[in-house]
Amino acid sequence: MKKLVTVLAFSILFLSCNSNTSEKEKEASCEKPKEEFQMYEISEMAGLMEQMYVENKRLRDRIIAKDTLGTFPEYFLKIEKATFTKGKERDAFFNEHAQLFLKAQSEIYTAKDSKVAYNAMVDQCIACHEVKCGGPIMRIKKLYIK
Repeated sequence: MKKLVTVLAFSILFLSCNSNTSEKEKEASCEKPKEEFQMYEISEMAGLMEQMYVENKRLRDRIIAKDTLGTFPEYFLKIEKATFTKGKERDAFFNEHAQLFLKAQSEIYTAKDSKVAYNAMVDQCIACHEVKCGGPIMRIKKLYIK
């Protein structure tokens, strides 16, 4: 009985190793088709919005701490000319809201109540994003000072 099991095991092992396909054919059949990896490139506008978010988060912290606010970041003016993500276009609505945003942002630095002015700037961001690009609204709402 032991001899029969041993012979059977060796037969199975021998037959499984003796296939008609070569190693190169086996490797070729297992290879996945090569697709070119494309790195996502953030648009100029999206990058600017990220920078503005970070700057306004810092500004929020300074307002809460009753610290000095500094000056209006001049790079915010790039909003007027920054290129959009593919498929998105600058239009009259965006241009109007960009100007309203810049006005609201600059008023924070001169207002008697910077908290009120700051929250008005956040309102302005949301007003535009409700129409143009709603994705970041929940994140923007976290900027409010309560």
